[in-house]
Amino acid sequence: MKRRKFLELFGCSCCSFVLSSCTTTPITDRRQLKIIPESTLNRQAAQIYERVKKNSKLIYDNKDFNEIKSIGKEIEYSVSSYFNREGLSDPTRNFQWEYILIDNDKMKNAWAMPGGKIAVYTGILEVTKNTDGLAAVMGHEISHAVTKHSIERASRSVLLNIGTSIADLATGGKISQASRTAGVDVAGLLRTVGIDNPFNRKQESEADYLGLIFSSLSGFDIRESVKLWERMKEANKGKEPPEWMSTHPSSTKRIKALKNWITDITIKYPPIKQS
Repeated sequence: MKRRKFLELFGCSCCSFVLSSCTTTPITDRRQLKIIPESTLNRQAAQIYERVKKNSKLIYDNKDFNEIKSIGKEIEYSVSSYFNREGLSDPTRNFQWEYILIDNDKMKNAWAMPGGKIAVYTGILEVTKNTDGLAAVMGHEISHAVTKHSIERASRSVLLNIGTSIADLATGGKISQASRTAGVDVAGLLRTVGIDNPFNRKQESEADYLGLIFSSLSGFDIRESVKLWERMKEANKGKEPPEWMSTHPSSTKRIKALKNWITDITIKYPPIKQS
């Protein structure tokens, strides 16, 4: 089969497949691509999470860990209750929620894995300062899990890899040739700066927004999120890379966005009381 004919047929097949794999994110209704089964990624995430637990120094049964679990339970309840109340499918219905506190004061970080696996480092507690600050961090991370951002990133990665291969084929291998000549992965570099980083920043902003909603539904003071990021900005002073090189929005942009969202979210998403 001639190269041109192959590309036409393959391109049509890809378009049909992509269109059938499009869904929307909860609440924001942003269109997203999910071509990897959620069950597959959840299973892989659970395995990685167990390895992290095995290889990290974990803290159990102290005030901070108990607070993390308590906040997590509050947000779990509020998320499920909100979707059930609105007559919507609960995106967390297959989650196996779990929380760990990793003893590492140098890491001012927290993260979420598919299926409700959440990790918090002790270093970020110096920035959260209080319950509402910690709830802002956890609301953000839980939002990543609720919106299936990891599945979306993995799906996009598969599609972009296929697209790069097709483009290389269509140009007679010129992309590969340019990479060999330059001694760097030209396509990979352009993809990171021009596609991956901007997309990841969009996901982070979406998690900021939804994190405020879930924290508000859970009865936490979401005004503390602004103070949290002001403290984070001070802690990272001189260490933040230029935004175009980062997977996250700048602290300044995050603070501005949070301030713009708080009043509207407070009115639209009041606390859901546990029965």
